[in-house]
Amino acid sequence: MNINRRNFINTTVTGITGISLGASIFPLHSCHMVNDKIILGLIGSGTRGTRSIICTCRCNENVEIKTICDVNELKATKAIKEIEKELGYRPVFVKNMKEVFNDKDIDAVWISTPDHWHALATIWACQSGKDVYVEKNPTISIWEGRKMIEAVEKYKRIVQIGFQNRSASSAFSARSYIKSGKLGKIIHVKCFNLLSGKKWIPKPNKKAPGWINWDAWLGPAPYRPYNPAITTSEERSGWFDFWAFGGGVLSDETSHVMDLARFVIGDPPQPKSVFAYGGNWPWGSEKETPEFISITYDFEGFTMTCDSGNATNYMKKTPNNILMNSNLFPDWRINAMRIEIYGTEGLMYLGPHGSGWQVIGENSEIIAQDGGTMPDMDHQQNFIESIRSRKQPNGDVVQGQLSACLVHLANIAYRTGNKQLYFDSKNEQFTNDKKANEYIKTTYRENYKIPDKI
Repeated sequence: MNINRRNFINTTVTGITGISLGASIFPLHSCHMVNDKIILGLIGSGTRGTRSIICTCRCNENVEIKTICDVNELKATKAIKEIEKELGYRPVFVKNMKEVFNDKDIDAVWISTPDHWHALATIWACQSGKDVYVEKNPTISIWEGRKMIEAVEKYKRIVQIGFQNRSASSAFSARSYIKSGKLGKIIHVKCFNLLSGKKWIPKPNKKAPGWINWDAWLGPAPYRPYNPAITTSEERSGWFDFWAFGGGVLSDETSHVMDLARFVIGDPPQPKSVFAYGGNWPWGSEKETPEFISITYDFEGFTMTCDSGNATNYMKKTPNNILMNSNLFPDWRINAMRIEIYGTEGLMYLGPHGSGWQVIGENSEIIAQDGGTMPDMDHQQNFIESIRSRKQPNGDVVQGQLSACLVHLANIAYRTGNKQLYFDSKNEQFTNDKKANEYIKTTYRENYKIPDKI
C-alpha cells in the first residue's frame, strides 16, 4: 500500500541544551506578511548557491536578491548574469560579506561558501539581525555548532540548515510509519554513501591568481599558500579533501544520508560512543581525508553504521527520472546513497533527495511504500515561511548540530588512530582520549575568530 503524503511539520524540537524551542520562538513583531518583500543576499556564488537562491525567488512570493558576495570575482560575474537572465534584474556585487550584513535593506542571507566559513558567517549574520539559510555541513567542529545555537537564541534569528530532506514529504511519511510502530522496534540502522572515485593527485602551490582574494577565501582557516587542488576559478574543486576546510566525503553527501536517518527515526540525541576505521587504501591517495571510512555509533538501544567513500564506481545515485517521479523507486541493492532501517517487523529502504522508501517483509513482499521527489523547493519555501511566521524551520540549528556531530565524531575517531571513542554529550567531551578533545574546537586566525561568548 502507499502511505498518504504528510504536509504537517513538527515545529517543536527539544534542543541539546535541554531547552525546548517552541513553534513560535521569536517575536511576531519582526515577521513579514506575504505581501511584504523579503530581500536576500547571497554569500558564495557557486553553482549550488546561485541555482538555489534563484529557485527560492521563483517558488516564493515577493522574494528578491539584492546582493551577490564572493571573493571569486569570476564566479560572482557568472552568478549575476544567470540571475539577470532568469529573474530579469541585476544584483549588485560586493567582495566583503560585512557589506551584506551591514545593509539594512537585506532581511536574510544565503550562505553557500565552503564549510569552514559556515559557522562564522552565520554568527555574524545573526549578530547583524539577518535570518540565514546555510548549506550543509553547517560546521567543521563540534564547538562551532554550539556557538551557532547560542547566536540563534540570543539574537532571535531564523536559521535553516541545508539538510533539505527534512522538508521531503516522503521523509515525513517514513517518520510517521516508523512512529506508528508498524516497523516494530528499531534495532539497527545502516547508512551508505558509496560513490565513484579515482586517485587524488596532489598539485604544487602557486601564487594566488588575480580573480580571487585568497586571504579572504581562507578566512578562519590557518594560512597556507594558494593551491589549485583546493579551489579553482570554476567550481569548488577539492577543498573538502583538506581538514581545515571540510570533513571529506562525510561532510559532503554522507551528511545528508545520516541526517535523514536521524530524522525518520525520531531525531535521537548524540550517540554514547563512536568507532571509525578508514584510510586511503582503495586508490592510495595522499589526501588528508580518507577515501573510505566505516563507522559504528552506539545509540544505547540501537546501533547505527555508516559506510562512506569514493571507491565503488559500479554504485550509482538515484537516477533523475526517479527523483522526479513519485511512482518510481531505485534498485536499492546498487543505490549509492541509501538507508536500511531494520525493525522487528520489517526492513525499510530509504533514499535521500526524492528516492522515496519501501518496507520489505517476509519473502521480499513490499508491505508499504511512498515515493518522493526532490525536496529542495519545499525546503526553500519552508525557509521563507519561517521568516514570515518566526516559527522554527524544518532544518533548525539544533538538529543541524546533532547531525553534524555524527560527521565530526567519526572524523575525530579516524584522526586519532581509527579507534572507539566514548562521548559525554552533556559536556560535549570525549572521556577516554585527551587527544580527541583537541579536535572539539577549531583554531582560528585573527580577525576571523568565533568568540567564546556570543
